[in-house]
Amino acid sequence: MSTNAAIELALDRVDWRDLAAHADHLPRVYTPGEILMPEAGFMRGHGTFVEDENIKASVAGVIQKVNKLISVRPLKSRYVGEIGDVVVARVSEVQQKRWRVDTNSRLDSILLLSSVNLPGGELRRRSAEDEQMMRRYLDEGDLISAEVQNIFEEGTLSLYTRSLKYGKLSQGILVKVFPALVKRRKMHFHNLPCGASVILGNNGYIWISPTKGQEQEGGEGGFALNLNEHIPRVDREVIARLRNSILALAKCKLMIYDTSIQYAYEESLKYEAHELLQQNVIYDIGEQTQARLRDADD
Repeated sequence: MSTNAAIELALDRVDWRDLAAHADHLPRVYTPGEILMPEAGFMRGHGTFVEDENIKASVAGVIQKVNKLISVRPLKSRYVGEIGDVVVARVSEVQQKRWRVDTNSRLDSILLLSSVNLPGGELRRRSAEDEQMMRRYLDEGDLISAEVQNIFEEGTLSLYTRSLKYGKLSQGILVKVFPALVKRRKMHFHNLPCGASVILGNNGYIWISPTKGQEQEGGEGGFALNLNEHIPRVDREVIARLRNSILALAKCKLMIYDTSIQYAYEESLKYEAHELLQQNVIYDIGEQTQARLRDADD
């Protein structure tokens, strides 16, 4: 049995004239041990060290300068949380008055019983009965959307879901990308024109689900599930196409946010959903999306 294989060299995919025209806009990538700048007048931050009166990079990444603080943001790393970040996470363990949650960070995060809404959005102090019913609220393996409320000294994140837009996630697809590729914006909950909703977690976990109606949102304190609801084939195909489009953006190292996802989805419509897994199709979608984003910025 023989099959046809299309092999394309990486050298052939690079438009050298386009790279030369936009060379001034490309970020400079520093390698470990490379000199960033003299130490005099500056403070070293994450990803740097001082040697021979020079600040040098300790990781491979791009330089970030905030006033006189110099740091290097690594190209690939685990999620480093900040207060106010929106995250998509999975419950890994139920403990006394709290849940232990996986947020793709160096340490497991914590969701306290006092930091979640009670069913129905009831406002009152948590009792012993609530502690006994914790598994009815959230059990091991459940996916949730939450916000980072606090960061402890050792780096553990404390989450909360006291808003009705947060809570347990039901039917959908979880997509994992590098956290550095998710663009930080004011809004991370988006209802896309294609008929699906996405939650862009700052921790690199992206949740894709069918768009809910007005009557389905809220009302259960973030614990409502629709696992018995039938999702039409058309909606499932849209979700699958969105998932493959997001993975194509991640493969091409493009920043992921609502506009880039919508552009990638529109560029993918000329292919079947299963064809989006092919390497040449992935790079074509990435190139077309990057060109549209550049034209929109100009």
